[in-house]
Amino acid sequence: MATSRLQIYNDALLLCGERFLNSLTEEREPRRLLDHVWNNEGVEGCLEEGQWFFAMRTIRIDYDPGIEPEYGYQYAFEKPSDWRLTSAVCQDEFFRVPQTRYFDESDYWYSDLTELYIRYVSDDSGYGLDLSRWPRKFTKFVAAHFASEIIHKIDAERANEMLAVRERRLMESKNHDAMADSTVFPAQGSWSSARQQGYSRRDRGNRGNLIG
Repeated sequence: MATSRLQIYNDALLLCGERFLNSLTEEREPRRLLDHVWNNEGVEGCLEEGQWFFAMRTIRIDYDPGIEPEYGYQYAFEKPSDWRLTSAVCQDEFFRVPQTRYFDESDYWYSDLTELYIRYVSDDSGYGLDLSRWPRKFTKFVAAHFASEIIHKIDAERANEMLAVRERRLMESKNHDAMADSTVFPAQGSWSSARQQGYSRRDRGNRGNLIG
């Protein structure tokens, strides 16, 4: 059975000890609280918590000729609007040759190559925000996250308990998801890249030169 927004809400309310909603328009305070979490990137935040197989997207991306880095790596690559978390950066389409010489900063990747192959967690409606693709354990994690966000308004004394439920479900979801995906070279963070390359994390280019 596919996940729905109402199902997520009701699973969260079950954890909070509240009665279920009959619809997403029911006039109750818990529904308004859950709407607030949903509308403030509650699901998107959950997508950022792991390298979810069901939300993974692969692209080939060319450098942006409208950006000229002032120093360091020669080329800048603008991140897609649906990007949430980088999983792998490689030189080839089969993801066999990892690209370790790059920076991941703000809305851009920087490299000396003119094209990159990127694997990332996407919040596109056809990927991470397609609820029909969600494994059951991820749905349970999202519900626990929503519950942990509203519990302080419903029963503040249970806040720590709900946070522990959230963290346990996150770990269970990650463990389950890891079995579904093949092994890939993990993306190197900008901090470790900076240690290897000896560059500082300063602005890499002139954003004022963007074209379009």
